[in-house]
Formats: sequence, C-alpha cells, structure tokens
Amino acid sequence: MVADGTSEKATRDSRRVRSVVVLGGGTAGWMTATALARSFGDTLDITLLESEEIGTVGVGEATIPTIHWFNELIGLDEAEFLRETKASFKLGIEFVNWVRPGYRYFHPFGEYGVRFPGVAFHHRWLKAQAEGLDLPLSAFSLAHQLAEQGRFARPSGDARSILSTLGYAYHFDASLYAKHLRGIAEKAGVTRIEGRLQDVERDPETGFVTALTTQRGERLEGELFIDCSGFRALLIDGVMQSEFEDWSHWLPCDRAVAVPCERVSATTPFTRSTAHAAGWQWRIPLQHRTGNGHVFSSRFMSEDEATAILLANLDGTALAEPRTLRFTAGTRRRAWIGNVVALGLSSGFLEPLESTSIHLIQSGIAKLLTLFPDRDMDPALAERYNSLLNADMDNIKDFLILHYHANPGRTEPFWVERREMALPESLLAREEQYRRSGRLMLGSEELFREASWLAVLNGQDVLAQGYNPLADVLDSATNVAQLRQVAEVVARAAPTLPLHDEALAAAIGQVG
Repeated sequence: MVADGTSEKATRDSRRVRSVVVLGGGTAGWMTATALARSFGDTLDITLLESEEIGTVGVGEATIPTIHWFNELIGLDEAEFLRETKASFKLGIEFVNWVRPGYRYFHPFGEYGVRFPGVAFHHRWLKAQAEGLDLPLSAFSLAHQLAEQGRFARPSGDARSILSTLGYAYHFDASLYAKHLRGIAEKAGVTRIEGRLQDVERDPETGFVTALTTQRGERLEGELFIDCSGFRALLIDGVMQSEFEDWSHWLPCDRAVAVPCERVSATTPFTRSTAHAAGWQWRIPLQHRTGNGHVFSSRFMSEDEATAILLANLDGTALAEPRTLRFTAGTRRRAWIGNVVALGLSSGFLEPLESTSIHLIQSGIAKLLTLFPDRDMDPALAERYNSLLNADMDNIKDFLILHYHANPGRTEPFWVERREMALPESLLAREEQYRRSGRLMLGSEELFREASWLAVLNGQDVLAQGYNPLADVLDSATNVAQLRQVAEVVARAAPTLPLHDEALAAAIGQVG
C-alpha cells in the first residue's frame, strides 16, 4: 500500500505544472506573479520577463472594494501599502454633468439603508416615495454622506452599527503599486528577467508555447505562460491568434490624454468623473499629486481639443507633459488558449469609468487559481475560464453603457448618438424590468450588486414606476417612520467620523 501510494503521488506530481512564465510587468504582471507565488510557494517556479524600455499604461489608479480579496490573498500590509503607493481611501465615484450640465450624482460603495426583514430596502424606499416621502436615495448612504463631507471610516463587522453598511477601496500610483508588488513577489521567490521578447517557441504537435527567447538570447522555458503584455497581446494574439471582439459601437471612446497635477487641497475620498462634449475626465486624488485624464472619442474630438479641455480643468499646475493612450473597447472571448492565459489589457479593455481594470485582473487571477491546470492543459478548464470571464466582461460592459445612453439633457452629437444607439438586449431587459417593477435582475456572480445599479440607474434618471407588491404588506406610516429613522442615523453619524486626511495619516502611522 505504501509503495502504491508513493507511486500514485509520483504520477500525480509528474502531471503538475512546475514552471510559469509571466510576459510583462506592470500592474497585471506583478499582481499575477505575486498571487501565484503566495498561493503555490516553492512548488512553482515563476519567472517574469519585462523591459524597462517599455512603458506601462500606469497612471493614478482607482479601485473598487473587491481589491480587499487580492490584498488578503497576498498578505498585504495596509499601512505599508498606503505609504509605498501614495494611496488614499475611496468611498465611491462622483459623476458630474453626465445626465445634463450642472447635474451630479454619487455611486457609493457599501449599501443603502439597513437590512430589515422581508422586502429589500430599496422597495421600501420606492413605496414610501410613491406615497410622498421626500428623502432621496443618497440620504440612506453613509458612504455618500462621508464623501460629501470629506470624511472616512472603515466598515464595522457589527451588523447593528451603521458603519457595517460602508465599503471602501483605494486610489494609488499604479507605477508605485507595481514596484511594491515586485518587492513582495521577489521576496516570495519570483525571478525577474530584464529584456524584450524576441521569439516564441511552440510544440509542433500540441501548439503549446514551450519557451520565450529575449533579444539578449536568454531562453525562458515554461509549462504555463501568462500574457500580461498589455495592448500588444504578444502571446494571446500574436501567437495563439485569439480574435478581438470590438465593442466600440457601444463604447466609442478610443483615446485618453493623461497628466498629473499638483495637489492643492485636502484629499477627497472619492474619484470624480466629469462628462465633457465627447467623453469624460477622471480625477484621482493621491497623497502627493492628483491623477487626471480625458477619455474621448476621436470621431468627435481632436487630440489637441481634448488636451486643451483637460489642461483647462486641472486643480493645480501640471507636473508633466500630457501623454496620449490609444485603445479600442472590446474583449477576447478566448483569453485562455492551450497553455497561454491572457490577463489584464491583453485579454480586453473596458475604459476606467467604474474603476474595473484592476478588478478584472484579480478576477482572472481568482479564476486561474480555481481552475489551475495540470501539464496536459485540460481544454475544459480553459472553456470554463473563458465562459466566466466573458460573463464578467459582458456584465461590466452593460453597466458602462448605462452611463452613456441615459443622458436626457446632453445635446452634443457624441451624446445624442449614445442616447439613440441600439442597446445590448441584456441591458435593455434589465432597464425595462427596473422601470416597470423596481426589480434588479442580477445573477449571483455579477460584480456590481444592487446598490451600484440603484445608484447609477437613479443617478442617470432611469426611474422605477413600481415596486415589489410585498412592500404593500408594510404599514405605510410605520415604513416611512423607519426610513426617516435610518436617514437620521446616517446624518448623525457622518459628522462624528474623522476627516479623510486625518484617517489616512492614522492608517499610515499604524505599522503592520
């Protein structure tokens, strides 16, 4: 029995992937390498090839609360991370001028209201609104109220506390984040090779990639290859020829001009997205500067015009020359082919309107860990991976399109075209159901949950005409009184919590 057990283990071990090569550094490459090293330890040999000559897209980066999963996976020390990446806290995203000039709304992290028994909170609110309640949805979001007041607090694990309704993420300097992760990864045993890709070797029978050769002649053998080469997609496109599905008919912005500027005031605990004539501008506040960019459609605006608009709408003096990024919204339906898995920009691109870029990297990492293959690269694993990633991309795509097409007060050609465009059937059905019944038809695996859809649907003036009939079981006066009580708790709690910069200083001072 012992001999048989030993034999079985030897057979099993011989099937295991023992070497992974990551092509490309930046945020995607170093997140992937760090996650694999932390998860597999010394059972996996990980090599990362990157060149300092090749710039990364890295700018001021904004995230969403799912980043906490990744941070826990790699054992990130929050205080050290905040210090090293010049990070700030983020409670949500403010949208300015999207519906009409002068109008703004907020997409908060966390929940609206509290969890009463029975029908969902927003159906209680919709019923009360129909009966004359004058409180907006924002009155029930502690994250929204804190953001407006420039304050911040971490969530509480006590469900009885209004702090339990909070969620938060971060803003950070993407290049510093990659550098920070590199340090963690190298300590965990990842080998970094400086150089540029020259050739790719493949097995003539299986088509699997077997080795990468650098321009210096170094040969990097591996059993699994992760393509983090950004928009160039050197392996997944250049070698495995995965087709790119173009979504620019729905999301036509194809350029971004980016520039950092001086920080001139207190750091706001939220990202701001301001709509312009043919796109929108991001503002990401960091400890040492503010990240800015203007995402636009080159069909409707020249690069010079876009740059002029960006520079005219900075908080402080620009700290560098503006630089332009070019892209096409879309995805690769097959991000895993053979023994090549694309992560990050090489697998597809969705503009950073809802700060989903890093989420999509870590979502790919999570799926890869769950479906991690043996050396035979079971095609069923790749098929499952691609199916899950496609669902992720499609759901986020619909959420982004919602921001664009629901703009009743914009008159510029870009916005008129967005308003009149044909929508994906999935988004059309979801909007119609919400208008009709107040219901949010969400799958269990979707990234954006009820609070996010509520914030953007209501913010973009897509309003519910009905609500769940179960809410009518509630006594109207009692329901209104309970809602007013929740709003009062939120209003009382917000001013008692620390200003964001004070909370950030305290967090940085807590040595892990």
